[in-house]
Amino acid sequence: MPFIAGIVGYLTNVVALEMTFGPLEYWGIKLFRLPNEPWGIIGWQGIIPTKARKMASICFDLMTTRLFNIKEVFSQLDPARFAAEMEDGLLLVLDKVITEMAMEYMPKVWSSLPEDVKTDVVITTDSETEVFLTQFMRDMQAHIDDVIDIKDMTVDACVKNKQLVVKIFKECGDKEFIFIRRSGFYFGFLFGCFQTLIWYFYDANWILPTAGFMVGWITNYLALKVIFRPLRPQVIIPGLWTLQGIFLKRQAQVSQTFARIICVEILHMKAIWDAIFEGPRSHNFFALLRAHTLVFLEELLAEISTVAITAMGSARYNEMKERMAQKILEELPNIIDHSYEYSQEALNMEEIISTKMEALPPEEFESVLHPAFQEDEMTLIMLGGLLGLLVGIVQLFTMFAD
Repeated sequence: MPFIAGIVGYLTNVVALEMTFGPLEYWGIKLFRLPNEPWGIIGWQGIIPTKARKMASICFDLMTTRLFNIKEVFSQLDPARFAAEMEDGLLLVLDKVITEMAMEYMPKVWSSLPEDVKTDVVITTDSETEVFLTQFMRDMQAHIDDVIDIKDMTVDACVKNKQLVVKIFKECGDKEFIFIRRSGFYFGFLFGCFQTLIWYFYDANWILPTAGFMVGWITNYLALKVIFRPLRPQVIIPGLWTLQGIFLKRQAQVSQTFARIICVEILHMKAIWDAIFEGPRSHNFFALLRAHTLVFLEELLAEISTVAITAMGSARYNEMKERMAQKILEELPNIIDHSYEYSQEALNMEEIISTKMEALPPEEFESVLHPAFQEDEMTLIMLGGLLGLLVGIVQLFTMFAD
């Protein structure tokens, strides 16, 4: 009987874990289901996928308040180096835009301009492009909080890809989940010894189902508590035995894993720039870029502005500048990848997050993984109890039936 209780404890913990992480989408018949709850009358969705937004929000609250200040991180970019990385790509765009707009708005004038005037425009373009990009990046660094919502970006990534939030919890807590599975057998075996003793003296039919429920309940409860408690090291026997939650002991390792996953899967440069271009604050970014672009175009077209205004009038000239600015705004997302390699290296986000996370006090550090269980801790414990109850009933009718 102790071995059966151990197996029951192991199985209830394994099933509870599997039901925490999956399935990613609701599986079953949607007769009735409360919003944001994993269970329906007939069906189930993993607790973490069900509450991906809430859990990611809790997790990234920690990141954005204690681990990651987007303004500090972006301040590590050297605007001049950023400009150097982007310059070649932007020059190609400018050459195309200037030629297209000149041929559309003043084809005869542009075609008849002396070559030395056109050459002056090219020289001005070459010299002013670096200035434009450098000044724009400095201004963007000063207003980075206005052009990207980093929490919205990270949470949205997890909601769109539920497998990602599952991966974060699974990889950060891999050792703890192994412990949960194994501890189910150990705790179940110990409880089974008491169960056997009771059964020997009192073999009422209700003993086995009740004991099965208690094995499933207690093994899940103890496994979850041992992972996160006590938060701080408690000396039991000086020099020999210090007790602390298993997860808290691995703070350095978990910090590195968390930082790696976040930076590889979410906070890479393409995702950051996509959030700037397409996120809820993108209008601020393009307003900032447009202002700098119009100033840049004034310098760029200074050599031909008098001729151009004479040929087409000031209204058409201003319209042409607006069109050119709009085309530059549209083309920038297509060339921003020129800056990825340098930006990723300069921002060094993985090391920043890992170092700061490792230095967190245990009370804050546990919030990385604990939300995965805390949100529906009682559901997991009750699930273990119900599974144990079912095994107890099966055990009663198969092994001890008269």
